[in-house]
Amino acid sequence: MEIGAVLDHLHLAAPAPELSARFYAAHFGMSVTVQDEVWVLTGPARKLAISAGMANQLKYAAWRFADRAALLAYRARVPSALLGAPPHPALFEAEAFAVADPDGNRTVFTAGRGGMAQESAGLPAAMTQHFALRSPDPARLLPFYRDQLGFTLSDRVEDDTGVLRACFLRTDRMHHALALFGAPLVRFDHQSFETPGWTDLRDWADHMAALKTPMAWGVGRHGPGNDVFFMVADPDGNLAEISSEIEVCQPGRTVGLWPHEERTLNLWGRAIMRS
Repeated sequence: MEIGAVLDHLHLAAPAPELSARFYAAHFGMSVTVQDEVWVLTGPARKLAISAGMANQLKYAAWRFADRAALLAYRARVPSALLGAPPHPALFEAEAFAVADPDGNRTVFTAGRGGMAQESAGLPAAMTQHFALRSPDPARLLPFYRDQLGFTLSDRVEDDTGVLRACFLRTDRMHHALALFGAPLVRFDHQSFETPGWTDLRDWADHMAALKTPMAWGVGRHGPGNDVFFMVADPDGNLAEISSEIEVCQPGRTVGLWPHEERTLNLWGRAIMRS
């Protein structure tokens, strides 16, 4: 059973955080404030934090439960040895806590209402929905997120020898909130904003075109999740996705198995292969 949290926001490192913040503000319709040298971007149902650091690194991912009771019940399930204080505690309530995965990626669990800002003029709805990490050994990360944090495995991708090359995990009914890709280096891969439908995805693509920002990948359709998508690249080369029509998983859904090939990542054509 899914833990019931949703992705609240990510905190990315950037060598030039102001430049990155301006990119996301313009491309994804968010307003910007600066809090203790952290650039905080907010929009309706989407949020992002950026501060100084090495490119392509995730400082933390924050997951939100609906209320304090749900957060505390979940905290009681997490092994006590993993529990720590969240980075940038001023951004969270007192009961929030953090853990670190075997690659050192930090995850924060919090509670309360998400962003309630007004929709940006002329832009369709889009909510923070999932993100992906790269790792030299995704098989080492999978037990951490599935067995220790209780995320639900939706699909796995294996090569011809049975080695895990990618996996997709969910925290609610949507197919994946976290994807793990095998790759030579530990780094952030992409974040995704879910928009309601085809015409909304088209309008987001037209918005990117108006900013003269080319697609880095897509339009395509992923195999795992079955969502249609396109991606653009931020100033540091991180991918940012607009996605739509992601699979809503039914209770008791069996774990899917996909081959490690381009068509798994894009049923319509070429794909970005991380390894």
